[in-house]
Amino acid sequence: MMSARIGLGSATRRVAFAPVIGRNQTVLRTLIPKRGVQIQSLPPSASEEILNAQRLKRPSSPHFTIYQPQLTWLGSIANRVTGGALSALLYGFSLAYLVAPDTFDSAHIVEFVAGLPDYVKYTGKVILAAPFTFHFWNGLRHLSWDMGKFLSLKGAYRAGYAALGATAISTVALVLM
Repeated sequence: MMSARIGLGSATRRVAFAPVIGRNQTVLRTLIPKRGVQIQSLPPSASEEILNAQRLKRPSSPHFTIYQPQLTWLGSIANRVTGGALSALLYGFSLAYLVAPDTFDSAHIVEFVAGLPDYVKYTGKVILAAPFTFHFWNGLRHLSWDMGKFLSLKGAYRAGYAALGATAISTVALVLM
């Protein structure tokens, strides 16, 4: 009654019904020593060195070494590699033609290839035809995935083997032309 008259009623109730942990926090805060943190200003190059040192200590992900090779991701990687190689070849020839149009015109190229032995011609045809046909057929496979076809595991493998078979047949057909 006396606390209600003085105005301590709500404060007393708050303390009485507060959890024990809440009441002991102020005591614990004063008993546990605080750790001081030192702050230093570093130049940007030093912070980059610290970051690189931390990156060296991180574990690397397992990457390809723990996974069994699968047709789906091998085909996807090969599609990117063949696309890059064909693009590099096209841009390389185009730049060579721009730099020296008299050397890289059609007549000089036909004359140069005609003078090569047959085994070199066939080898060159295989080297050009195999990535071209693989990229073509595997590109159609990727387009079929974009349309929602062959998305099951069985369908993906069936389409992958079909792309490989079509690549083999069309490569042989292009080489024999």
